[in-house]
Amino acid sequence: MTLIKSISGIRGTIGGQVGENLTPIDAVKFASAYGVWLKQQRDKDNHKVVVGRDARISGKMIQNLVMNTLIGLGIDVVDVGLSTTPTVEVAVTLEHADGGIILTASHNPKEWNALKLLNAKGEFLDAIEGAKILDIAESDDMDFADVDSLGKITKNKAYIDLHIIEVLDLDLVTVKAIEEARFRVVVDGVNSTGGIAIPLLLERLGVDVIKIHCNPNGHFPHNPEPLKEHLTDLSDAVKKHKADFGIVVDPDVDRLAFMDENGEMFGEEYTLVACADYVLSRTPGNTVSNMSSTRALRDVTEKHGGMYEASAVGEVNVVKLMKKNKVVIGGEGNGGIIYPEAHYGRDALVGVALFLSLLADKNISVSALRKTYPSYFMGKKKIQLTPGLDVDGILKTIEERYQNEQLTTIDGVKIDFSESWVHLRKSNTEPIIRIYTEAKSQQEADTLADKFIAEIGEIAGI
Repeated sequence: MTLIKSISGIRGTIGGQVGENLTPIDAVKFASAYGVWLKQQRDKDNHKVVVGRDARISGKMIQNLVMNTLIGLGIDVVDVGLSTTPTVEVAVTLEHADGGIILTASHNPKEWNALKLLNAKGEFLDAIEGAKILDIAESDDMDFADVDSLGKITKNKAYIDLHIIEVLDLDLVTVKAIEEARFRVVVDGVNSTGGIAIPLLLERLGVDVIKIHCNPNGHFPHNPEPLKEHLTDLSDAVKKHKADFGIVVDPDVDRLAFMDENGEMFGEEYTLVACADYVLSRTPGNTVSNMSSTRALRDVTEKHGGMYEASAVGEVNVVKLMKKNKVVIGGEGNGGIIYPEAHYGRDALVGVALFLSLLADKNISVSALRKTYPSYFMGKKKIQLTPGLDVDGILKTIEERYQNEQLTTIDGVKIDFSESWVHLRKSNTEPIIRIYTEAKSQQEADTLADKFIAEIGEIAGI
């Protein structure tokens, strides 16, 4: 149980002690700091913030605290209610707002929630901006509005529909071809807002939709991280209904994973690979993903004559490098698709539409599509942090031990071997060290991860 302040926002567990968890007082404190920072960005009379949430049990409570804090600062609020992270990002620009807040802890279990903060472009704040907000929160230097200058709350529940319209209007989304393909798809919405948005999008595309866990009540039926071991219900449903494939998203709908017609995972890492393959085949260019993502994106990019580069982990880092390199598509290997023609944010709705366009174009099964891509296998493991564990010291020791290998240290330590790689880093969203590996077989990837877990244990004396 902890409160994490990072590039990914203010995240913590509900309940417990002030300053150690995401309590009502902490929610008000950080919403106040964000509001003060926002007003400093634009010197004008009226400021506006879009606020939405996923379906977490604590969501309505946290949202009411945040919205009322903002109006206490004299800031107007557009309440989009149950929404998705990419929908709030889109709403910020459509509203010409000064910023946005999404109340979601993404893939974390139900006891977690978070304030994810956006700028006037509907994009996540960078590390410098986030640090300024944390400084304001710690200083308590906040000036609230008088009674005649309070902000107001306006409800607008149309933004999921507006978001879907924007996705359907993308040039590379072949609506007619998708309709003619007559796909049957099972959707696992993990009882959050994906259960609203994804079926609506699919229905607009003429897809026969079978819904499981699509009641947005916040009672997650399984661990909400879209990994194979959590998705037995989806696998069973795909096979039972003889579906063309399955879709699963995380609670705030910025991560996307597919399951093939046999109930086997397409591979979360390959969501971006497939979407990039389609986009690059029509608009050649460069790509970016983070350094914990598969080498397959590099291979597909080079096949299409483009250049690939890796960023530090974190959506804002990916976006920054995407803009610098003028890429046509990018994202993260956790199923996060960032398509600049739509907006600079991970968007599962965009990913679904591009994937369907690819399938309609190739007219092959999802399992056959997967076989067209290079085969890499990833290990994704973690070590729980304990008080007093010197993570920086551990990573420095690893760096020194492997100084003769190809090293990257912009985000933890990544070691590139000839046939594999390992990336060790402290998580931005959980109190853990992440150990990601990739190799030519699952056994090799898992063995490599276990080797470094043992090595970290030896260095730390645990």
